Amino acid sequence: MGEINWLAVLLGTLAFFAVGALWYGVLFAKAWQKAAGLSDEKIRSGNLPLIFGLTFLAELVIALTLWHGIARSGASDRAVMMMAIGFGATVMAPALGINYLYLRKTLRHFLIDAGHFIVGMAAMGGVFLLFR
Repeated sequence: MGEINWLAVLLGTLAFFAVGALWYGVLFAKAWQKAAGLSDEKIRSGNLPLIFGLTFLAELVIALTLWHGIARSGASDRAVMMMAIGFGATVMAPALGINYLYLRKTLRHFLIDAGHFIVGMAAMGGVFLLFR
């Protein structure tokens, strides 16, 4: 798999997670909650440590995948950001969109969630630039 800089991967994961905290906790909390059709009670009823833990684990897998691609390709700084943002915009967002079509989710809900993926991946790419 090539050389893995675990500190970069961990900090990239934390950057993505922090974007999610800002995205869903400050910037789009109410709009997302309304688009998702979730009441305050429903939000509080989830197992938040499990949800956040699994989210972090999934984002860690994403960070490892991106780091591997960057390390194996010898990408330039510009290409690192293109890979990070491109992955969010051309793989993650369309995959989410397919699911949302079948789940009959609204465009608003899709745009909030897809935006999170794209901005989160940009943050991760930015962190990875610090370790080149």
